[in-house]
Amino acid sequence: MSKGASRAEASPAPDPQSPDELRNVVLVGPGGAGKSTLYDALIAARVPGRRAAPETRPRSVGLSAAAIDSFGLTINLLDTPGYPDFIGELRAGLRAADAAVFVIAAADGIDGATALLWQELAGLGVPRAIAVSKLDLPRSDYDETIATCRRVFGDAQPLYLPLRNADRQVVGTLGLLSGRVFDSSSGERIERDPTGEEAAAIEGRRGELIEAIIEESEDASLLDRYLEGEQLSTDTVIDDLLTAVGKATFFPLVPISPAAGVGIEEIFEIIERCFPSPLTGSAPAAYRTSGVALDPITADPNGPLVAEVIRTTSDPYVGRLSLVRIFSGTLRSDETVHVSGHLGGFLGHEVEGHADHDADERVGPLSSPLDEQTRPKPRAIAGDLALVSGLSRAETSDTLSGTDRPILVEPWVLPEPLLPVAIQAANKRDEDKLAGALQRIVAEDVTMRMEQNPRTHQLVLWTMGQAHVDELLSRLADRYGVPVQAEPLRIALRETFIRKATVQGRHVKQSGGHGQYAVCQLEIEPLERGAGIEFVDKVVGGSVPRQFIPSVEKGARAQLDRGVLAGYPVVDVRVTLLDGKAHSVDSSDMAFQTAAAIALREAANASTVSLLEPVDTVDITVDDDHLGAVLSDLRGRRGHVLGTEPAGDLAADGGRAGTGRTVVHAEVPALELSRYAVDLRSVSRGTGTFSRALLRYDYLPTELAKAQLDGS
Repeated sequence: MSKGASRAEASPAPDPQSPDELRNVVLVGPGGAGKSTLYDALIAARVPGRRAAPETRPRSVGLSAAAIDSFGLTINLLDTPGYPDFIGELRAGLRAADAAVFVIAAADGIDGATALLWQELAGLGVPRAIAVSKLDLPRSDYDETIATCRRVFGDAQPLYLPLRNADRQVVGTLGLLSGRVFDSSSGERIERDPTGEEAAAIEGRRGELIEAIIEESEDASLLDRYLEGEQLSTDTVIDDLLTAVGKATFFPLVPISPAAGVGIEEIFEIIERCFPSPLTGSAPAAYRTSGVALDPITADPNGPLVAEVIRTTSDPYVGRLSLVRIFSGTLRSDETVHVSGHLGGFLGHEVEGHADHDADERVGPLSSPLDEQTRPKPRAIAGDLALVSGLSRAETSDTLSGTDRPILVEPWVLPEPLLPVAIQAANKRDEDKLAGALQRIVAEDVTMRMEQNPRTHQLVLWTMGQAHVDELLSRLADRYGVPVQAEPLRIALRETFIRKATVQGRHVKQSGGHGQYAVCQLEIEPLERGAGIEFVDKVVGGSVPRQFIPSVEKGARAQLDRGVLAGYPVVDVRVTLLDGKAHSVDSSDMAFQTAAAIALREAANASTVSLLEPVDTVDITVDDDHLGAVLSDLRGRRGHVLGTEPAGDLAADGGRAGTGRTVVHAEVPALELSRYAVDLRSVSRGTGTFSRALLRYDYLPTELAKAQLDGS
């Protein structure tokens, strides 16, 4: 497989006429593998005058996009961050793309985190090719990388071998199907015949490759004919290769060295010839806004408009810019579209900061992305990507459709943010600006959840990890001019009575006019967990007039909600009004409310009241290699392991991530989980994931309760 290396003249903005002229490709891989370097090199190879950025450029934490012309095709190329904290950007890129180039570094091997990343794609059935980078490093071994890929990923086969010079640097490729050498040692890519040694290397791998390809053939007789000695034409083998790659059952490997220009054209040829167009890709499920399911979407430029906001960026001066994937119809500037966002409806619960919404908006200017640059375009047809300005109501994952036929597409699977960080504006005068900036960021980033905790009175951002936190705080300061600082996270505890107490609350005040007079005798006793608050009236003889008994209850409940010892709500107690006194003139509703509150505070001390902590049910999935470390860590967090079970096969295509995986079911105090999103990643070497949900409240151990009370 080969194509000439001459550069095509790039138009100001690609304008494909049909979906079959489009290829949407996302670059995926672990951090440090060289995705961004490859991304820059691919753009530079097709955009005249553009140079690849140096490898030392800052790590990208967002989704980058570029539309480039390549021999009659428009390739929408997306670069995703490799760090796990930004998996939301990865999933957005996967929604925008129809195929992926998975970049791995030969020198780094394939760890559990990389295997999980591969599984993200396998679960979606995304066609993939594998680009192997950093082959110049001493510890790299292409043959070993091939073997590891087969073990971890499945049916991975090299289409090319690396061509090395005397210094073992990669300077070209050996084409196993074409039998040709593509040599860039002179600085230009030259196609030539192989030397004897090169021909032997090609033949040593070619037969295995052909057998692997034709095993995927829909012609069952092809393998038998080949094994019987029939010489199959290269075109026949390539046809089967295209089918196998498109079905995501075969994964071709290509050695790359972007700095030397090696592997760039080979990657382009896989993109152009093997990867599917939007016509053969699958679109997300679509519904009426009423919830009625619709027929599957097809990439028809003349069909009804169905598009989705893949990524949203905001600028204090420019406004909101939306990267949109068009699944059906044609999007044009100045037309009015319906914007629908119903995350809560799909997830079954309200999403903080993403209230369900519907609005009609006029589409602003369209443009074609070229990384940091944009180029105007008049329209975007089904299958294409476009940047859209002027959609002030559109958020990431929202659907754009015709105003006469509002439609919703099912959003991609959103990761759950599990690392909380409490923040506050560095200056009081910035508090209003902080609220506005966070609203913009929430609209951009569906992996961040904002919570204004009414119990702890803290503003809490739920994030994907420490790198995500750092990026968010940096964005607030640099883009919106709102410096913020993190503060210790407070967990909302509860209080409860642990033994019966009987006490009198007395509120007596005299002034020049009417005074205040109320006395009530209360008995407070504990109830079982989850029983709630009970109020019982046992007054006899009218010592507390009937009209003031509701006042006693109201005052008691209000004080229990505020807390009686450390300022946390009191739960699971029975308050009984036994007796009291009233004055014919000075007693009032407020006086009895106050007396009830005083009684509860008088009853509270270290011997009668205990603190309760929230306990979460936690499900952890981890590679078996790290199961022992995770279990040991849970014990150190006062966790109680309920059981374990196999997680099942990792890969939908039949591959496994090197080891089995186990799901651990446990109960863990929430106080021990504040940093678990970070700590689990460390303990499990990046292979662990978890979910959590509030289960109940339990007694806080004495020493921890004392520390909480001392700090309250």
